[in-house]
Amino acid sequence: MPDTFQFEIVTPDRQVVKDVAEEMEIPGRDGYLGILSGHAPLITELGVGEITYRNASVTHRFAVAWGFAEVLPDKVTILAETAERPTEIDVARAQKAKARAEQILKTPDVNTDYPHTLDALARAENRIGVAGKPE
Repeated sequence: MPDTFQFEIVTPDRQVVKDVAEEMEIPGRDGYLGILSGHAPLITELGVGEITYRNASVTHRFAVAWGFAEVLPDKVTILAETAERPTEIDVARAQKAKARAEQILKTPDVNTDYPHTLDALARAENRIGVAGKPE
C-alpha cells in the first residue's frame, strides 16, 4: 500500500490546492478526522476549522468553513464553501468580524440571528488562529 494519497481542496471560486499528502486532518461537522493512505471510504460534512496536511515532513494549513469531504483509500476531495491559506487571510478584517460578532452577542436582542452570529464568530476566530501559524 502506498504511503501517500492524492487530494484537492476546491471552493465555488477556485481550486485552492491539488497535492499529495502522507497524512491529513480535516474538521468534520462533529469533530476532526485523521486521514492516512488506505482510509476507509466515507463522505462527511465539514465544519469551521483548520485543514492540515503533511508531505515530506512539511505541514501545510488552510482555514476552511463548511462543505463536504469525500475520502477514498487513495484520494481525498474537499468541496468547501471557503478555504484560505494563512498568507491569504486578511487578519485585520477577521479581527473586525470577531469584534462585531462579540458585540452582537453581548447585547441581547430578539431580532438577532444568533446561529449566524455564532458562525461568524467561529469563522473569524478560525481565520485568526490559522493566520497566526506558519504554513
